[in-house]
Amino acid sequence: MFPIQLLQEGQVLIAQGSKWYIEHTTPHHGCMYAIKNYIYSGDTSFQQVDIVDTFVYGRCLILDGNIQSAQFDEHIYHEALVHPAVVFHPSPRRVLVMGGGEGAVLRELCKYPFIKEITMVDLDRQVVELCQRYLPTWHRGSYHDPRGNVIYQDARQYINDNDCQYDLIYSDLTEPDPEGPSYRLFTRQFYELVKRRLAPGGLLILQAGGIALDYLGVHAAIRNSLTPAFGHICSYRAYIPSFNTDWGFIVASCQEGRPEISGEQIDEFLKDIATSLKYYDGQTHRGMFYLPKDVRSALQLNKTVIEDERPLSSY
Repeated sequence: MFPIQLLQEGQVLIAQGSKWYIEHTTPHHGCMYAIKNYIYSGDTSFQQVDIVDTFVYGRCLILDGNIQSAQFDEHIYHEALVHPAVVFHPSPRRVLVMGGGEGAVLRELCKYPFIKEITMVDLDRQVVELCQRYLPTWHRGSYHDPRGNVIYQDARQYINDNDCQYDLIYSDLTEPDPEGPSYRLFTRQFYELVKRRLAPGGLLILQAGGIALDYLGVHAAIRNSLTPAFGHICSYRAYIPSFNTDWGFIVASCQEGRPEISGEQIDEFLKDIATSLKYYDGQTHRGMFYLPKDVRSALQLNKTVIEDERPLSSY
């Protein structure tokens, strides 16, 4: 039997005979998810891992009490993260993925035959192995694609120690909690290091926290921390039901802004893989890059920068 107090940051509540996982997005706000079955619960060297089956969202991966991915809608998150940058870049060949333990970023990248090399750097080998075992519909065998190479290492150390250059670098990391394993991968200093690893015309793509009006702090801080290194930064969004909010993503470039591409051009580009995509197409792409006026205004007002010695929570 699993203990009732299962999750470190979240909370399990017994109500009317059912178990409910509560995730707090702020000290005064949260969401409840009815749990059908516990699949796995344990600690790695870096974080708490829970894998549960829920009634509404299917199987969920939970790290340090926060839902990272749900079976019901992971395709929205991963297609939104991966495909716009592939459309923007004229000819991506070498790709780096920081994080991405579920294997779904690999899954999406492997759909493109012109991508020749994918390096995935993840700190937590145990999480990757658990995802391979318990989340097969996420990775769908992508870990066996010969173009992929998984390295178990801190991504900052990897970026700092090697001189490889990449056309696309994806940041699919947990949020910059000062107590979590990813904090130093969101700082102004880290983005200066990442800039050196981008080939000419290369793009950095990040999952970047909630982008709803009541939950903008993380996204705004990431944008501001990128600004000293990258001249062109563009936010976009997708609604993720299991996160209960619009989720923010960022494309950052040193050389130029995103090109103007019509929905028809995108659909033509995607025609060979279109049947494998549930969420992303030309029409969806155009909507993702329009942010409401109040969100744009709030982002302009926020001046927070995440520094190596000044984490987000200290502002």
